[in-house]
Amino acid sequence: MSPRPTVFIDRDGTLMEEVHYCSRPEDVKVFRGVPEALGRLKAAGFLTIIVTNQSGIGRGVFSEADFHRVQEELLRQIGPGRIDATYFCPDHPDSATVRRKPGIGMIEEACGAFPIDLAQSWMIGDKAIDVDCGKNAGLRTVLVATGYGKNEDCAPDYRARDFVCAVEWLLGEEF
Repeated sequence: MSPRPTVFIDRDGTLMEEVHYCSRPEDVKVFRGVPEALGRLKAAGFLTIIVTNQSGIGRGVFSEADFHRVQEELLRQIGPGRIDATYFCPDHPDSATVRRKPGIGMIEEACGAFPIDLAQSWMIGDKAIDVDCGKNAGLRTVLVATGYGKNEDCAPDYRARDFVCAVEWLLGEEF
């Protein structure tokens, strides 16, 4: 199988509204236009992979089962076939492994499971750690202004108002 370009995507604050330690499916609110933007990425041949830090698990705020229920609701709202895989890191920041962003462990795991062309791939997120993770993995990066993005001090390759605008720019559809 030929290596494919991939968009690695942060979850909370990027695809869905930021909820401090989101642990309840009823709190999942996907940003407007996200399902369609993901569909455009898929139609353009990109793999779409979520990479998300979930320190609420490591902090004991919610359980791994809670995370999976929230993730199932996110995927239901996004629609079938729009996300190829999800990788999450439950590490507490004080005992972080290489899996926790800005480490690249989740991206390395994805590269072991999928034929990914890192040189043609991207990281989209709302935090400096997302940008740093992407850069650490050799990806091009986009910081979205949703979630924490308005206040982040970092140097992405591009800044976008939201995920939809990021995808439009990435695909050369910016209006």
